Amino acid sequence: MKVVLFCGGYGMRMRDGASDVPKPMATVGPRPLIWHVMRYYAHFGHTEFILCLGYGAQHVKDYFLNYAETASNDFVLHHGEVELMSSDIKDWSITFAHTGLDSPIGERLRRVRSFVEHDEMFLANYADVLTDLPLNDMIDAFKRSDAVGSLVAVPPQSAFHCVELGEDDRVSEIRTLQQMPLWENGGYFALRPEIFDHLPENGDLIADACMPLARAGRLLAYRHEGFWHPADTVKERTALEAHYRSGRSPWMLWERAAARDPLQAAIAGLGTAELER
Repeated sequence: MKVVLFCGGYGMRMRDGASDVPKPMATVGPRPLIWHVMRYYAHFGHTEFILCLGYGAQHVKDYFLNYAETASNDFVLHHGEVELMSSDIKDWSITFAHTGLDSPIGERLRRVRSFVEHDEMFLANYADVLTDLPLNDMIDAFKRSDAVGSLVAVPPQSAFHCVELGEDDRVSEIRTLQQMPLWENGGYFALRPEIFDHLPENGDLIADACMPLARAGRLLAYRHEGFWHPADTVKERTALEAHYRSGRSPWMLWERAAARDPLQAAIAGLGTAELER
C-alpha cells in the first residue's frame, strides 16, 4: 500500500528558536524521526511513500537526495561519482509533494489525492510517532470492515491523575489517566479513497472527516496497548533517544527480524550500522 506522511507542519514545540528543521527531521540516534517511521512501514512491505511537504521542505528533500552521504551507507567515490555499495532504502519510492506552508492535515491529504484515489486503500501517518503496532493486524481488520477509515487507538499518555468528586466535593477516587476508559488517536491511519468525499477544502482530517464518520459508524479503531511514543516535545524526543542509546528500541521491528535471520537482513539491503548493532 502507499503511505502518505504529513511532514509539513511547523512543530513549534520542538523548535529551539533558531533552527528551521521541521519536527519529523528531529533525530533519534543518527536518523530523523521520519526515517524511523518509513523504515517501520518498509518492514511490513509498504515502500511507496508520498511526503506531504510544507515548512522546512528543503531539509526533508536534502536528506534523501544526499542519502549516500549519511552514516548508514557505504559508498565508493569514483571520478566524482557516488556509487552506493548498499542502501537500506534502495527499494523505496518517495514522492515529494508540496502541500502548503499553513495547510491543515486534511488539506494536505486533499492535495495528494491524485496519487492514491484509484487505490483500494492507503496508509497515512503524522510522521512523528513511533510504535511496535502489529500493522498487518490493523490492516486486516480494516479490510474486513465497511469503514471508510481506521486509526490506532492507544491509552492516554499523560502522567496527570484524574480526580472523581462526590456531590459534597469530597474526593471519592483518584486514578491515573491510563486507568480511565479512554483512548487517544495514535496517528496511524488506514483509509479508503471515500475519505476524500468527507474532506472539505482547507479542512481537518479529524474534525471534518473522522468525527462525522465516527458518528455515522464508519470509523474503525485498532486498540494497541504496546509501545507507542510521540515526539511532540523535547522531553519526549529525549526519551526516545534514551531508548535508542540503551539498545532497547521497541519500534525497530526490522532489527529483531535481522537478529533472527542476519543473512535475510543483508539480502534486504540493511546498512552496515544496523547489521553491526
